[in-house]
Amino acid sequence: MNFLSIFVLIPLLMLAALWAARGIKAIRGVMVAGASALLAASIILTFLYLEERHAGNTAEMLFRADTLWYAPLHIAYSVGVDGISVAMLLLSSIIVFTGTFASWRLQPLTKEYFLWFTLLSLGVFGFFISVDLFTMFMFYEIALIPMYLLIGVWGSGRKEYAAMKLTLMLMGGSAFLLIGILGIFSGSGATTMNILEIAHLHNIPFEQQCIWFPLTFLGFGVLGALFPFHTWSPDGHASAPTAVSMLHAGVLMKLGGYGCFRIAMFLLPEAAQELAWIFLILTGISVVYGAFSACVQTDLKYINAYSSVSHCGLVLFAILMLNRTAATGAILQMLSHGLMTALFFALIGMIYGRTHTRDVRQLSGLMKVMPFLSVCYVIAGLANLGLPGLSGFVAEMTIFVGSFQNADVFHRTLTVLACSSIVITAVYILRLVGKILYGTCTDKHHLELTDATWDERVAVICLIVCVAGLGLAPFWVSRMIGESVIPVVSQLMP
Repeated sequence: MNFLSIFVLIPLLMLAALWAARGIKAIRGVMVAGASALLAASIILTFLYLEERHAGNTAEMLFRADTLWYAPLHIAYSVGVDGISVAMLLLSSIIVFTGTFASWRLQPLTKEYFLWFTLLSLGVFGFFISVDLFTMFMFYEIALIPMYLLIGVWGSGRKEYAAMKLTLMLMGGSAFLLIGILGIFSGSGATTMNILEIAHLHNIPFEQQCIWFPLTFLGFGVLGALFPFHTWSPDGHASAPTAVSMLHAGVLMKLGGYGCFRIAMFLLPEAAQELAWIFLILTGISVVYGAFSACVQTDLKYINAYSSVSHCGLVLFAILMLNRTAATGAILQMLSHGLMTALFFALIGMIYGRTHTRDVRQLSGLMKVMPFLSVCYVIAGLANLGLPGLSGFVAEMTIFVGSFQNADVFHRTLTVLACSSIVITAVYILRLVGKILYGTCTDKHHLELTDATWDERVAVICLIVCVAGLGLAPFWVSRMIGESVIPVVSQLMP
């Protein structure tokens, strides 16, 4: 069996074990064992990949496997990974592992919740290992469908509205995406839906590329919170349970940026060069608008949700700059944002579980009653605003340096405007930290609150270690990613 199929097999085994499990201890045991196995597999894969590269293996994708599923439509189970895929698998396994502990005390319907959570994970892992257009789209849909129930059943606030809005908007994006994928396949004249083979043929007419590129980029861009299709994101994040918010913002939104880069940019390079300026304007708006919107919110989850719109906008913004440095920064930003936004949502869920409010105006002085969670919140905030030594600085600096390499006025003007988001982010993060953590505790009931439990500490500490690790030692990740963006960027250079 191909090693990569483990990332599909483990979630399938988890689903079967969860279905048979009886009692909360058995359910938790299955989730911890499965999440730990996924994390171990991703770490092993990372080392195996680095060894292969060190040994001089120059193949675009490693650990390839192809099994024909349905010959009449040329559909195959085709898997393979490069440095970008390996990084995304590692991120996904970290979020699933920490999300399991963040959901440790979730009630009611614990088994059903973890069944849908695992199905969502299955779609994510399958998507990142796929190199077949149809297989990738199938796993993409598997990842989206559970969100409706996870938010609609276990969410809070306007959960039915948020679940329906999220599902309809993402399914609308999927419709664009399906048309784009079918257009790419038919226009390429390929006898397979394998992404690498279609890219090597490189014979999709320019006129057709200009049709399929906007559809494909929009299809994935909706999930990446591309303006003006971002409105599902704040409502969805605000209503989702903690671990779902972590997985959704930390991993699921990365499917959008990954798909834009892997499919839209890689398979339709001429159209990308021609039409990138349109989407650069839209992504530039996402970056600045998301940051400004976060400034005026009073709900902790909405603040982080709009912050995610801004940071995910930076991913698409960097991809559209069409150079290696910016593209490397985009992937680093996906890793950085995935870790720090998962940390933010985990901490917000823990604070809400104790105070029963996410309203900034009703929170103050939490540092005195829950010092561990408060210190962790400060670290998450500093990572978000790009403090050197944490992951946010490395990613954003790489993006802005790469973006400024384009010497024309248009690109540099947009880069300067995007840079302003750093200042705006610092404003709302520092103001937020000062308001809810310091000062006098105005609610006497808050004085009786407890600090983090052991399971919450496991989740939070793991994420902080990863955020600091990426910030202090980014070079091996950056090198691994940088080598893998070359095949795509080489086709995008004018």
